[in-house]
Amino acid sequence: MIRQVEYFESSGRENSGRCIEITSQLVNEGCRHVVVATTVGTTGAAMARQLEGKNVNVVVVTHSAGFKEPNHFEFLPEHRDEILRCGAKIYTGTILTHSIETAFSKKFDGLYPTMIVAQSLRRFGEGVKVCCEIVMEACDGSLIPEGEEVAALAGTVRGADTVCIIKSAASKRFLELKVLEILAKPRD
Repeated sequence: MIRQVEYFESSGRENSGRCIEITSQLVNEGCRHVVVATTVGTTGAAMARQLEGKNVNVVVVTHSAGFKEPNHFEFLPEHRDEILRCGAKIYTGTILTHSIETAFSKKFDGLYPTMIVAQSLRRFGEGVKVCCEIVMEACDGSLIPEGEEVAALAGTVRGADTVCIIKSAASKRFLELKVLEILAKPRD
């Protein structure tokens, strides 16, 4: 198999359009599951619009409420409504590598296993880490099946700058999750 990889000069939302195009091409080639990370909903809504009416399971994964600050949910209602109108699903939950261990780490200055996993995945880029997380979260929420090839779209801070194909697994079976291909990522 020969596949082209796109490397962006820098990370960030300016790469979102190209990442959506790459993901759309994967769907045209037969990919049946797409998982996309979104914070306020802009990227999730754009991906849902792009794939509306296609025979594909689109899952948009948001931050949990209180992620940025107590009693605050960053995901905007207008984006939620558009995503659902386009036929996509939404998963909101705790980021797997940003769980209760983060609270312990801050309080007790320790290093915990999920933090090691997150830092290890970041060696490939923030987006690759997030792609792995969102695929597991979507499996945990029973929105995509385990053991399937899934197109995952994520980014660094805002927007999308990374596209991966991942063999899906629930978080309980993290060691079965496989990054099969990295199709786009920033070099910085």
